[in-house]
Amino acid sequence: QVQLVESGGGLVQPGGSLRLSCAASGFTLGYYDIGWFRQAPGKEREEISCISNSGDRTYYTDSVKGRFTISRDKTKNTVYLQMSNLKSEDTAAYYCKVVPMCTAIQLQRMLRSDSWGRGTQVTVSS
Repeated sequence: QVQLVESGGGLVQPGGSLRLSCAASGFTLGYYDIGWFRQAPGKEREEISCISNSGDRTYYTDSVKGRFTISRDKTKNTVYLQMSNLKSEDTAAYYCKVVPMCTAIQLQRMLRSDSWGRGTQVTVSS
């Protein structure tokens, strides 16, 4: 079965860190650009970050720049999102998705998709 599975979420205090994983099954993740998205309660889904298939190009939305780092490990068929200095406004369900190309425009276009995985919940609270 071809799918992406997000994991690594949890409850963390403000200022804390978490590492999310996006693991692929049924296909080789390394061939594709991958994006991370999130949706907070009562808000629309938003794009966060992406990484090219080679790993040499990344993008971050302004709200996470300097705090989040995206990376990939082709040997593990996994993309990671390292999140540091977490804030309450980072509380959301986080999703990963194959994107046509790692650019802000392509990430925004993917928001129109109605096909999303289960995501992983991140809650930042004291």
